[in-house]
This record gives sequence, structure tokens and C-alpha cells, in this order.
Amino acid sequence: MAEEKSTLNEELHSSTETDASSEGIEEVFAETEVVTEDHVETNPGDIRIQELEAKLQEAENRYLRLQADFDNSRRRARIDLEAAQKYRAQSLITNLLPALDNFERALQIEPDNEQTKGLLQGMDMVYRNLSEALKSEGLETIEAVGNPFDPHMHQAVMQVEDPSFESNVVVEEFQKGYKLKDKVIRPAMVKVNQ
Repeated sequence: MAEEKSTLNEELHSSTETDASSEGIEEVFAETEVVTEDHVETNPGDIRIQELEAKLQEAENRYLRLQADFDNSRRRARIDLEAAQKYRAQSLITNLLPALDNFERALQIEPDNEQTKGLLQGMDMVYRNLSEALKSEGLETIEAVGNPFDPHMHQAVMQVEDPSFESNVVVEEFQKGYKLKDKVIRPAMVKVNQ
């Protein structure tokens, strides 16, 4: 009977150890599952925070784009205003250029009597006053004769071969050209040496 008791104790002891060790293993697995489940499962509050952060980032990007658009619009408006102020007289000057040309042609007439001479003197005074007023607004005459041909400043209407001039030099001016500050408003009509 003593033997049966000791065998029973051994079996009980070994089953207890097995049960204890299997319970320990199950607890480790259970903890592992809990840890894994915590990583897989996300808290609804965390999802909401991520959504709000994404919306905030999008709103900040939109704000920065709007700010850049506003700055660009303000810069363009300032440039347009400066250009408008700089060239405000362009349309008036362009309309007055034919009158200026007519004055110049009229002043080239040789007077044959005193009455014509007095009329030409009066026209010369008006022409000078008009020229000075246009110069004060920034109108400049484009120099042509004797200068190299510049397609931005000159409009070639004829070509000649003249040995007294170098190649590609303006020989004669048919109509004066004008610049308003740094902008050509009418190129000079010229004859160019080949």
C-alpha cells in the first residue's frame, strides 16, 4: 500500500507539474494574444485623432496655397499698376504722332513771302511746344541715319548698295521712330545699305 501511495503521489505531483507548466504556457500564450490583439485593434479615439490631423494638414496646405495665390495676385496688380502709370500717355502720344509728322513736313516748305514766313514761324512754335510736352512724358526720337540697322528700332522699307556706308547701316530715314521710355511705340521707317 505504501508503494501505491508513493506512485499515486508521484503521478499527482507530475500531473500537477504538467498542469502548472501547461497553465503557465497558456498564460504566456494568452498574454501574447492580448498584446497582439492590442496592436491589431486600434482605439477609435486614435483613428479620430489621425483623421483630424489629416484634415488639419489639408487645411494648412490649402491655406498656404491661398496665401501664395493672394501674394501673386497682389504682385501682378502692382506690376500692372506700375506699367499703367509708366505708359499712361502711350495712346495719346500714338494719336499725336501723325500730327507731329505733319508739322515736320509743313516746316520743310520754303516760304516765298512774308505771310507764309509768319505762318511757318507760328507753326514752328506750336511744333516745339508739342514736342517738349511729349518729351516731358518720356517720348524719345529713335536715331537712325548712320546707325546699324536694329529690327527692334527700325523698319526697313528699302535696301541700296552705297559704297560710302558700311553694310547693314541705315542710309536714309523716311519716317521718324519714337520710344516711350524704354518701349518702342513706332519704329523708324528706313532705307538700309546691303
